[in-house]
Amino acid sequence: MGIATPDLSALILHLKDPKVKAALGVLSTATIATLIQILRTKHEELPKIHRKNSAVILSDGSREIYVPYKNEEAKVIINPTKIVTFEAHRRLFLDKRSAAPVEGKVGVNRRFIRQFEAIWAILVPRFQSKETAILFLHACFLIARTWLSLVVARLDGTIVRDLVSANGKGFMRGLAFWFLIAVPATYTNSMIQYLQAKISIGFRTRLIRYVHDLYLNSNLSFYKITLDGQLTGADQYITTDITKFCDTVSSLYSSIGKPSVDIVVFTYQLFRSIGPLGMVMIFANYFGTAYLLRKVSPSFGRLAVAEARLEGDFRNAHSRIVTSAEEIAFYGGEKAELRSLDKAYLKLIRHVNGIFKILIAYNMFEDFIIKYAWSALGLICCSLPVFLPNLGGLSEGSHEHNRTKAFITNKRLLLSLSDAGGRIMYSYKDLAELAGYTARVYALLSTLHRVHANAYKPSRNERAIPYSFADIKGTVQEGFEGIRLESVPVVIPSAYAGEELFSSLSFIIRPGEHMIISGPNGIGKTAIARVIAGLWPVYQGLLSKPSSGEIIYIPQRPYLSIGTLREQIIYPQSHHEMVTSGKTDEDLMEILRIVRLEYLPGREGGLDAKQNNWGAVFSGGEKQRMSLARMFYHMPKFAVLDEATSAVSSDVEGILYEKAKEFGITLLTISHRPGLVKYHKYLLKLDGEGIWEIQRVGTEKELMSVEREIQDLECRLAQVEGWTRRHKEVEQELRME
Repeated sequence: MGIATPDLSALILHLKDPKVKAALGVLSTATIATLIQILRTKHEELPKIHRKNSAVILSDGSREIYVPYKNEEAKVIINPTKIVTFEAHRRLFLDKRSAAPVEGKVGVNRRFIRQFEAIWAILVPRFQSKETAILFLHACFLIARTWLSLVVARLDGTIVRDLVSANGKGFMRGLAFWFLIAVPATYTNSMIQYLQAKISIGFRTRLIRYVHDLYLNSNLSFYKITLDGQLTGADQYITTDITKFCDTVSSLYSSIGKPSVDIVVFTYQLFRSIGPLGMVMIFANYFGTAYLLRKVSPSFGRLAVAEARLEGDFRNAHSRIVTSAEEIAFYGGEKAELRSLDKAYLKLIRHVNGIFKILIAYNMFEDFIIKYAWSALGLICCSLPVFLPNLGGLSEGSHEHNRTKAFITNKRLLLSLSDAGGRIMYSYKDLAELAGYTARVYALLSTLHRVHANAYKPSRNERAIPYSFADIKGTVQEGFEGIRLESVPVVIPSAYAGEELFSSLSFIIRPGEHMIISGPNGIGKTAIARVIAGLWPVYQGLLSKPSSGEIIYIPQRPYLSIGTLREQIIYPQSHHEMVTSGKTDEDLMEILRIVRLEYLPGREGGLDAKQNNWGAVFSGGEKQRMSLARMFYHMPKFAVLDEATSAVSSDVEGILYEKAKEFGITLLTISHRPGLVKYHKYLLKLDGEGIWEIQRVGTEKELMSVEREIQDLECRLAQVEGWTRRHKEVEQELRME
């Protein structure tokens, strides 16, 4: 049975049917409209926001970001470290046997091995990981390089034999094989270097992401680590020490892995050539050299730790100038800062020069043993098959050409074996330095784990020091419809005994019951906000507060991130999160009008204008109003304002407070401005003796208190002129005397 084919003329007549034409017209119109809608959707889809200025949180908690790569934007998926992983690793980093040693005890020992094993669990989390595949591939190339070295050694002996015996055909054939073997040999060397770099980058990526997840999280570890007191300069550990650690690990994998394979292979080959006596001499030389180098080797681990610490001090000195440039300029403190920089640098240079001086004698001894003593021993071993043929692979009647080939091959193998042993000996110094970097990276991870888990409990035989990190007994309740403190002491946190500012502080703020905290400067008003925010621990009592999405904290010093003007308003949200929440740029412009910053987009070039340092662009008042713009953007139920309007004029300040109350935001204000009291329902007064008192605003007592404070200030201002006049009179009387 054949396949039926349609009649073309009949098909044309069918298409001319008006009904068919109408149906095709509708279908074509719908198709074109669909295509236009698809193109429009693609064009309007979050106008490249998560490619340029944003990140997307996926359903599994992963972060999708775009990074510049070859003039394009490459998508990167970052999977967060799971909580169960942190819990599983915690025992490794809180083990007292692996704790950071006392000064001067860093070295290649059991503590180093335990520390490295703990970090290795992060570097290679499972057998099926990407890092395992790269390590295996790297090992294959190392073995291939050893095999190629063996082939080259034999080929070298063959070429020299043919040259001595004047075998031109064999000599040219050997040269052809020489160039042929050069192609895989050079490729293998290049791949070894490439894979070593990949291992370093892979390890660094694992560690950095792990540390970032521990460092920046809802537990505020990045803040609490400064209170722990066990670690200073976390940026130095994260940016420098982790890099050096990963580079050294990947380097040692090559510098120890390949020589180890070389020693096994070349030893077997040499055993067949020079016999057991030569091998005994070689290994006796190895063990003797290792013993001598260990005896005369300086403490490279301790020196590496000290150098890293001094590098961090020098870096922090420069960072301090960058962050406080304006204040230093006002005080004219450039000479004082120059002295500090010079002092930090000279400490570093003295230490480095000291290391160089130590290395002179060590390198001299090391080179003499490895380069000259080993070479002499190698020649002796090569001569054994010639002078003592019964101990080697040659017979007494062997031809001169064969002895020449055997000598060249054995010499080549001995040179390779000597090079392998030398690299292992040289690696001891790198291994000692790795011990130093391992101690620093372990100290960072153990501190982060301790802070993340609040693991400060004393051992069974110890009693917790009152108000120490081991004495935190308070309770924190989230999801409460208000802010409540019940018998909560406000204590400056410390790893040992903290200083108590206020004892048994108790108050409750329900929705709409605004409260202001006032008192002299330096008394600890901000400390209460830190306790509520969770920056400082609740040592005793109960703290109840709203969930994190229903309360916002506005600090006295506004923080402005790197990014666009839009991102300053919506911080800490991303542009993608803003769009998905239904907010538009028009909403942002309305917020800017509320805080009297509507002129900023025009001045700076729109909401997409980007600056690396917005703090240098905005004035003090603009910074504080931008912080309040964030409050109006997120629209929380509660807001804690810590001197948030100290640089804002009184009239604008009043408008902002009225707007916040109008939007239903319950305010907890920290301020010493008497004019702000009228916007609140309660007043929490603090004095310098740790005594606190709550008053209801609007009572006769409160109004008299405010009026009395205003009159006192006016009276003091009126007396300034009299004090100035009296001061001049006293100066004249002193000059007359």
